[in-house]
Formats: sequence, structure tokens, C-alpha cells
Amino acid sequence: MADCKAPHISVLLREVVEAIAPKAGGIYVDGTFGAGGYSRALLEAANCVVYGIDRDPLAVSMGAEMTKEFSGRLVMLEGCYADMEALLAAAGVAAVDGIMLDIGVSSMQIDEAARGFSFMKDGPLDMRMSGRGRTAADVVNEESEAELARIIFVYGEERRSRAIARVVVERREITPFTSTVELAEAVASVVHPTGKGIHPATRTFQALRIFVNDELGQLVKGLAASERLLTPGGRLAVVSFHSLEDRRVKKFLSARSEGRARPSRHVPVTDEGPAPTFTLLKRGSIKAREDELSNNPRARSARLRVAERTQAPAWGAAA
Repeated sequence: MADCKAPHISVLLREVVEAIAPKAGGIYVDGTFGAGGYSRALLEAANCVVYGIDRDPLAVSMGAEMTKEFSGRLVMLEGCYADMEALLAAAGVAAVDGIMLDIGVSSMQIDEAARGFSFMKDGPLDMRMSGRGRTAADVVNEESEAELARIIFVYGEERRSRAIARVVVERREITPFTSTVELAEAVASVVHPTGKGIHPATRTFQALRIFVNDELGQLVKGLAASERLLTPGGRLAVVSFHSLEDRRVKKFLSARSEGRARPSRHVPVTDEGPAPTFTLLKRGSIKAREDELSNNPRARSARLRVAERTQAPAWGAAA
């Protein structure tokens, strides 16, 4: 079992709390609860209520312990933040004043070898955040060579995706993959180190994790749900850690703040679209300060985007 005393440091914590600007009596959602760092900060900053959502049973159990500290002001809901509307509706909540999302895998998931997220420690090739559904081993052992290459290229942005898929298929014919180290060694046999200290299997493991957990699909759904749930003046704060996530957040907020859906920045806008549903609180992204980077190197790749909900109706799925 992983050490849960200090399993995860919330990145850009001060900036997220400042962006959300919690107020007494407000209702907030921590859509990716993890170890509860953002939730705790909000609850300590104002006499508000926070609904913590996470699909990881470990995070939910940790949150259940934390609820005892805040006398009913923290409520834990197990599930994906993409489904936050239904989860909140079941709890009797139809609108909220702020939503926080910290996209990706948490340190406590990576650090526990049995979860299979990391190639640095040998463990079962799992990678499921919820503990349900197909494992990474299922994907590696069952998908076609072409599909494996696509997954690794699209979600890992790995240029050697075809070579990796080829060696994976060759080796699984002899012995199916069951452990993280087995897969990492297979990838390293065809991907050379970059000289920047990055393990050859980094992008492949990222790709499998994103695919297994449908992370990008969850993000798109979660952003749309946030648009529908936030009250006028409500705040959205999204922390992402790589370009695949950040591009989707940027595209969503850019379109919603401009008030029109543009298929490409190269295509001129000819017709005025729906009214803007968000106002950007800052152009571009917010990055970690030097003092935070010195204490938490993981923050180096973090990007925070923040926006405030307008009074315009949500665009809907078709927009």
C-alpha cells in the first residue's frame, strides 16, 4: 500500500484558490479530488461547501476521512468528473459557484507499484484509475498492431509508435505482457534515450494511461458539464500537464469566450455564433512560480487556465 501521509502535492494551489475566489455560502466542485489539497484550501479559505469527485476508490476513502474535519462542508462522490451533473443531481445540487479540475494522474497513483502506472517500479500492467474496465495489459495483448501504433502515436505523440507496436506484437506472441517492467523493456529495445533524462517508455505509458482511462474524452465532457453547472459569475479553474490536455482546454475556453465556434484559426468567421458563456480571467495560461518549482518539480509542466461564467445559456452538445 502506498504511503498516504503526503501522497500528492496540489500544483498551483495558491493560484487555483485565487481564481476560484471562494465565498461564504458558496458551493464548489473539486472534480479530481485526489488527496484533497484543493478542497482543503477552499474549505479553509471560506465557510463554503465542497463536493469532491473522484473515480479512484483510494481517493474517495481518503476523502471520507477528511469529511470528519469539516462538519458536513465536504461531501464525497465516487465517479468521473465527466459525469458530475448526474452525480451532483443525485446529491440535490443543480448549480455551483466554482469548479476545479486537475487533469491527469496523481502522484499517489504513480507511487503505488500495484496500480501499474509507472515503469520505475515493477507491478501489474494495470493503469485503471477506477479499478474497473480493461487494463493496460488487455490493450497491449489484444489490440492489433495498427491500433497499438495509433494509440501510442495519438495519445503519446511518440514518433516511434510503429516500431513499438511491432515489437510488442512480436513479444506477446511468445509471452503475453503482464508487468510494467516487461513493457518498458520492450519499448526501450526500439526507442533510444534522448539524453534529457527521459525514459524511452515515458510516452508509451502516457498513451496507454490516457487511452485506458479515456482521459481526453472525460475532459471534453467535463468542460461541457462545467459550462452547464456554473452559475453566472461562477469560476472554472483547470490545471493540465501536457499539450494534449491543454490544447483542448484552450480551444474550449477560446471558443466560449469569443462567442463563436471556429473550426480552425485559419478559417475566417462569417456568422456570429452563440453568446459567450465564459470570460477569460487571464489571457493564456498561468505557470508555477520559481519557489513552487524548487519544492515540487512536477509543477514545471503545469498550466492553469481560468474563466468566469457569463449569463449566456450553455451552447449545448451541438456547438
